[in-house]
Amino acid sequence: MLAKLSARPTARRCAITSAAGLALLGTGLPAPAPDGSAPDLSRFYSQQVAWTKCEGVDMPADLQCGKVTVPLDYARPRGPTLDLALARYRATGESRGSVLLNFGGPGGAGVPELAAGGDDFMGLTRDYDVVSFDPRGVGRSSPVSCGAGTGQALLVTDGDTDVTDHPRAALKRVRESAATCARHAGPVLPYIGTVNASRDLDVMRQALGDKKLNYLGFSYGTRLGAVYAAQFPENVGRLVLDGVDTLTESLSDQGVAGAEGQQRALDDFVTWCVKDIACPFGTDARSAREEVVRLVGSLDRDPVPTDFGEDFTGQDLVGAIGQALYSDELWPSLERALASLVEDGDPGALLGFSGGGSVVRATGSRPGARPDGGLVDQEDVPLDNVPAALMAINCADDPDRPGAERITRDLGRLRAAYEEASPVFGRYRLAEYLMCFGRPEGTGFIREKVRDVRTPKMLLVGTRGDPATPYRWTVETAERLGDSAVVLDNKGEGHTGYSSSTCVHRNVDAFLLYGSLPPDGSSCGPEGDRD
Repeated sequence: MLAKLSARPTARRCAITSAAGLALLGTGLPAPAPDGSAPDLSRFYSQQVAWTKCEGVDMPADLQCGKVTVPLDYARPRGPTLDLALARYRATGESRGSVLLNFGGPGGAGVPELAAGGDDFMGLTRDYDVVSFDPRGVGRSSPVSCGAGTGQALLVTDGDTDVTDHPRAALKRVRESAATCARHAGPVLPYIGTVNASRDLDVMRQALGDKKLNYLGFSYGTRLGAVYAAQFPENVGRLVLDGVDTLTESLSDQGVAGAEGQQRALDDFVTWCVKDIACPFGTDARSAREEVVRLVGSLDRDPVPTDFGEDFTGQDLVGAIGQALYSDELWPSLERALASLVEDGDPGALLGFSGGGSVVRATGSRPGARPDGGLVDQEDVPLDNVPAALMAINCADDPDRPGAERITRDLGRLRAAYEEASPVFGRYRLAEYLMCFGRPEGTGFIREKVRDVRTPKMLLVGTRGDPATPYRWTVETAERLGDSAVVLDNKGEGHTGYSSSTCVHRNVDAFLLYGSLPPDGSSCGPEGDRD
């Protein structure tokens, strides 16, 4: 399923198709000890990272790897621990410390992202060590897996089944998938989520030798950065949030907003496409948009075969288009892939956007997390870790748990709202409303406590044509964070601005390197038309 596996487009050109939403237990701040004192975390805060050459065939020669150890449960720091994977590019000159990167997700592993997309950040190495990490439950850091539960959840929520037809049967399958996940995922699952990831971030800051956290977060990484600012305001250095996530909306409201954003991005793509004689939908934008809707409906009624054994449906097409809209650099490739489908009946190129036939129905048969909490080898990361972690983190951060009666009652109304938001993406996104059903309640900390932070100024970047994190979330989050937030309005396309806009890139680097902020509400213009 499409949803919130959102990351910088340049580093995620072949995004795995995934699901939004599940978690098994929300987490909060550690409880005080019986005598009223805070848990003793000194052994974690006294660490230093031992850096070595990264192992692996795809690792750049100048990338170094290390780890930090954190408590599984911050309320019980003498209990089990986890190792978190780190990677860095060293500063080329005298380092003033580190800048930590989170590329998004939730469920995105930072180490391979930094290895693949590090060139974007070489300007920062003038003054900083550039560091990223695999958050708890992700990548090599005790990766969660739901085994067959991942496939069970995706089958319910991939849009091929209209959940409004048989809502109770769909809810039963979602509950069963959650039970399978609980049995399979291991001890980290109850302690996953952004509140604990933020505490991990502060341990990393200290282990790296930094008095203040300098941070650049994309998409979901903006949620992590905002939570950090609320938990550790006195430790905030220069903080940048690009592609700003919501802090307040429920998963169902996020689904509607996501459908709106994707529809807007699709409309922009179609407007661009019809200017080209090769556009498979003709030369009139209005009729072309209608043709996309008809194509989705036609494929839902009569799917076409693929080389991977499963037919290609209209909802598969919706998922592929949604992934391709993450960056307008992909528009020419999307146009050619759609032409192959429309003119030749060949969905092969579109499968490349939606996982190339590797859509996760995985059993999680790879070994996964180690009992001692140590780092796993890259080849042992479960195949379903990305969607399993995304499910866990999103619901750990969401306190809403409507019951079956309310969900069944609301589905008809919600379907109308989703389809009004997008005739193409509405049905695909509607199933997000089911994803936390039957899960223990997530934390209310983000909605209740992440507001009016008392930190130095931070930079928030919102992109007008962003299909995943709509621009209004940037404005709303800035208002919620208070006077510390400075907004940069990127009048471009695609998800996040740092990798696609030279203006955004320049402003972000100027702030991180020199502390120079643009005026609040200033803007970056579009980068120009794609060839």
